[in-house]
Amino acid sequence: MSNRTQKPIRSDIGWSTPDRISIFGKDLPSEVLGHLNLGDMGFLEIKGRLPDARESKMFNAMTVCLAEHGITPSAIVARMTYMGAPEALQAAVAAGLCGLGSVFVGSTETCARMLAEALPDPKAQADLPALAQKIVADFRARKQIVPGIGHPLHKPVDPRTPRLFEIAAETGYAGPYIELIKLVAAEAERASGKSLPINATGAIGAICCEMGFDWRICRGLGVMARAVGLVGHILEESRKPMAQEIWLRTEEEASEHVRPGGKPD
Repeated sequence: MSNRTQKPIRSDIGWSTPDRISIFGKDLPSEVLGHLNLGDMGFLEIKGRLPDARESKMFNAMTVCLAEHGITPSAIVARMTYMGAPEALQAAVAAGLCGLGSVFVGSTETCARMLAEALPDPKAQADLPALAQKIVADFRARKQIVPGIGHPLHKPVDPRTPRLFEIAAETGYAGPYIELIKLVAAEAERASGKSLPINATGAIGAICCEMGFDWRICRGLGVMARAVGLVGHILEESRKPMAQEIWLRTEEEASEHVRPGGKPD
């Protein structure tokens, strides 16, 4: 028999009784429904408290920014999965979310981690230009891409970034982490000779640090936001399908064996 001392099992997020549903101590029907929008609910789940007005504006802006970006790999995967399993919408959404990693959307996390580790105390009198030079030099020495900068399409500016920084200024979140990511982008451009704008995930990673979010949860903002967008893509796929055409056209071009008339064997 084990001598292990059992630890209490407890969650402070939510619980239910026959006549009550409580979320972080708030009554769902009377204190949440009709009072919180979806972004504010996301903030409550992460922070365990309701956002104030400026937190609500900034958090909603970040999640809305990440909800949709067109026919991206995650949207294509969701559509293809739905084509194969139209009875399981949730599986198609989950398939699309699995691709939110170090290249797409998930770089919010790696950028926030980079900034938080470089500047653990935002109130410290740090030499930000020197920190930026060290960050870029370290990534270049490891032959790694600096997270949060560069974009294959949006050059020389990611149009989402200036607006996010504008909202950050409006809400009082234009602080050292935003300044540091700007310096990192400038140093990376200088060192590489390439156009490397701060992308949306870089901007959001910096703002998450300004708002005091643990970097470990920053990818979660993209997950919750992109799930909304993927539901929209699946609805469109059900009405105006493209997944089968993507499949057939890809097979036609990738395969050596093509039937007469252009159809794959």
